[in-house]
Amino acid sequence: QVQLVESGGGLVQPGGSLRLSCIASASRGIFSINAMGWFRQAPGNQRELVAAITRIGSTNYADSVKGRFTISRDNAKNTVYLQMNSLKPEDTAVYYCTGTTGWGRSVSLYQVWGQGTQVTVSS
Repeated sequence: QVQLVESGGGLVQPGGSLRLSCIASASRGIFSINAMGWFRQAPGNQRELVAAITRIGSTNYADSVKGRFTISRDNAKNTVYLQMNSLKPEDTAVYYCTGTTGWGRSVSLYQVWGQGTQVTVSS
């Protein structure tokens, strides 16, 4: 069983930055995880992909965050990061770390999930 633990959320002013981290741990099966990523969900909205990255570094971003967010991964530490710059109020959501043995944009492809961390962008 793979477990994901997020950290780094919080309150930030518009234009500010935050860095989210997610550590994966497991007694077994961790090497079956190919892609890790971040989804977000705002109240009343569906959960949507923010960014994802494969074990070899291929990435996928939502159009709304391209040029502002950067996803990276340290395979040795089983950790994925999301650097969020130029934050906007519409980025406010609960951000979930996730992992999949496959690859893609659909939420249904992702088998393991963290508990979520709140990101609030407000003045």
